[in-house]
Amino acid sequence: MKRKITLACLLVLSLLTVLTACKANQDMQPSDSGQTSTKEEPSAALPEQSEEQEDEPSAALPEESVEQEEETSSPESEQPSAEEEEESEKMMQMRIDDVLVNVEWEDNKSVEALKALCESKPLVIQMSMYGGFEQVGPIGQRLPSDDVQTTTAAGDIVLYSSSQIVVFYGSNSWAYTRLGHITDQDESAMSTLLGNGDVTITISLEEVK
Repeated sequence: MKRKITLACLLVLSLLTVLTACKANQDMQPSDSGQTSTKEEPSAALPEQSEEQEDEPSAALPEESVEQEEETSSPESEQPSAEEEEESEKMMQMRIDDVLVNVEWEDNKSVEALKALCESKPLVIQMSMYGGFEQVGPIGQRLPSDDVQTTTAAGDIVLYSSSQIVVFYGSNSWAYTRLGHITDQDESAMSTLLGNGDVTITISLEEVK
């Protein structure tokens, strides 16, 4: 009887020892659920800088360069040709002997033809006194005319019989074609220029400065 009790006690002690050892092992091992719950993987964040760079607008061209191109455009198209410039600077001038007189020329075909005669060289006309109020001289060829009855005054320049030029220092009434009028000489000055003997008239195209 005593022997059975002793065996039972030994079994109980052995069992307690095994249980204690198992519990000790369980306490030393970490919980799988704890490891799973605490494990976190950081999400990969896209860099914000690349998005900002994509949103930046492209650099605009400066307006100054466009204005400079317009300013530096060639002005040759706006400049008149050499022929136009020459025509605009040359006017028909008249001299009585060596005296340059200012003439307001008429706008008609007779004056245009007279101007054409002066393009290559000055037109020199030997004048003669006539009637005590005019001097008359041959042009050398016929010009288009449109004669009308005219009463002249000192300083008038007319075409007579399509081929002669007449400059007045007095008055006369006849059929003439008007060519122009001397504006810077009065009747007394015209009488001084033309009333003291035959003169030479020179008509030329000259540059006016």
